[in-house]
Amino acid sequence: MNSCGEALLGLICGPLQAVRTGISVTSSVPNRLPSGKNSTAEKLLVAASELMIERSSIEISLSDIAQKSGVNAALVKYHFGNKDGLLLALLARDAATEMSNLEYLLAQPITATAKLKLHIAGIIRAYHRFPYMNRLIHYLLHESVAGSADEVSKFFVAPLLDFHRRLLAEGVSRGEFRQTDPVLFYTSLIGACDHLFFGRHAMSRATGVGPVTDDVCRQYIKHMETLICGGILTQAEEAAAAG
Repeated sequence: MNSCGEALLGLICGPLQAVRTGISVTSSVPNRLPSGKNSTAEKLLVAASELMIERSSIEISLSDIAQKSGVNAALVKYHFGNKDGLLLALLARDAATEMSNLEYLLAQPITATAKLKLHIAGIIRAYHRFPYMNRLIHYLLHESVAGSADEVSKFFVAPLLDFHRRLLAEGVSRGEFRQTDPVLFYTSLIGACDHLFFGRHAMSRATGVGPVTDDVCRQYIKHMETLICGGILTQAEEAAAAG
């Protein structure tokens, strides 16, 4: 990847930028994105995030979060309603970090194919940076309180699907992509990224593979680029990429 591509990737995968997607991510979660890095709510979110990364599990208690953050566990209810509210707020915060630059990527003066490759790398690195993200998504979609699934759809699924729809349409209009269904594309890309992390434990028992390291992440990015681009690029674009 050239220096321009690396710079774009850094922006896509980096901290939350001021540029917004233009897609509403409003949530009913109280104080979902607390202001101020030293706020009590932010301390609780940071503590929950660090605990889940340390333990490679989303099974953490309110007392664990309170001890880690130095905040009274009763304040979880004040800021988030309950532990599920805190987990939903954490996922919303992390998703916002990744979704905020999708509009920026679409506006860049590069080919749709280059944008696609940057997006593939960005999604995989997001799952690697927030290793609990996929488990939280599964939990909040299928096992949490009523309404959580709708919230996850608002701030994660819907914006990402909309981005895929527009990126694919741009690629088709430029003659770079074959006609591709956005829902099937989303299912393929997000499903593949999700399973790398969610199914890693099962694979480790069956094949002896180790954890998802930075090197594994880089290999998977290259693999997914080859797999997806090989499926949707037109023959002319494949020849141009190969050349």
